[in-house]
Amino acid sequence: MKASTPDPEPTPEASGRTASDAGLRTRLVDVGVDLVSREGAGALTLREIARRAGVSHGAPRRYFPTHLDLLSAIAHRGFTDLAARVRPAPGDEDADPRGRLAELSGGYLQFALENPGMYELMFRHDLLESGHLRLRDTSLPLFGVLVELVGRVRPDADARAVAAALWANLHGIAQLWRWGSLQLATGTDDFAPLLRTALDAHLGPEAGR
Repeated sequence: MKASTPDPEPTPEASGRTASDAGLRTRLVDVGVDLVSREGAGALTLREIARRAGVSHGAPRRYFPTHLDLLSAIAHRGFTDLAARVRPAPGDEDADPRGRLAELSGGYLQFALENPGMYELMFRHDLLESGHLRLRDTSLPLFGVLVELVGRVRPDADARAVAAALWANLHGIAQLWRWGSLQLATGTDDFAPLLRTALDAHLGPEAGR
């Protein structure tokens, strides 16, 4: 067997191109993240992102062959941000699971209300089904945390089903709150009571209440 030879060092020209390519790719995603936050998911066209990035309308296809590739990269940023928000602080992994669920759920709702355009993009079924840029590897672990915590609170239940129902409930609260429907129905501008009620409905009443 012939001994393998090390890969040649990249030339300065090649290194420069690689750095430049990475920089433009990042800029295109940055522009998309800003655009979705300002104008919503419907504004995310390749042409508009290219225009705002100051490149030709065909340039994004060098890095994102399809519109879906670019949308997936933008959504990936949203999942990364959400994961950072709901990740427990060091040492809190073994904290009261009910308390962690309340904190996670509150963080989820806050993210949805502060980032409506990104939130809408992240949970489009076609993106999650596409497998583009390993979005499942970013999104499903978040659901896994929910399942694990629910299982600790309700060991007698189907934790995956309860977690899915809780997630659906949170999603509904986020959507209806954004539209102003729940404020009108409940006469309050605070979603905390709704969140407590949702947690009680899926996890049972909290001890001492």
